[in-house]
Amino acid sequence: MNTLIFRTISPLLVSIMLVFSFYICLRGHNEPGGGFIGGLIAAAAIQVLGLSLGVPETRKALRFDPLAAAGCGVLLAAVSGLLSAFTGSPFMTSIWAYLPIGDTVVPLSTPLVFDLGVYLTVFGALTAIGLALASEFDEEDL
Repeated sequence: MNTLIFRTISPLLVSIMLVFSFYICLRGHNEPGGGFIGGLIAAAAIQVLGLSLGVPETRKALRFDPLAAAGCGVLLAAVSGLLSAFTGSPFMTSIWAYLPIGDTVVPLSTPLVFDLGVYLTVFGALTAIGLALASEFDEEDL
């Protein structure tokens, strides 16, 4: 897409989509949402950026390889399950820690770490696939 309106509004749209995807990911272990749908939204945001800027500029804007993010996500999800081995519990048993920050107590858990791993895995894999497909697309084929 080479329209001025789309190229102008896409960075704002991408920013909103990325913040929303992270919100959906973080609320996922208590309410509907989670790492999978958050990763889908984030990957869709990068595809919008790819449509407006082109694949080479999108890869420069990312500053990291999407497949590396997917690999880190798989590792993070696996580590979240293995943490229960240190407590003598079965694999993937939830472990909770409560972090006092000021007047608030923030609950941290292994399901949250697992959701972040799934988020990175889905985001990285789908972004890599989408950018690879978009790079093979040639506007002369239309």
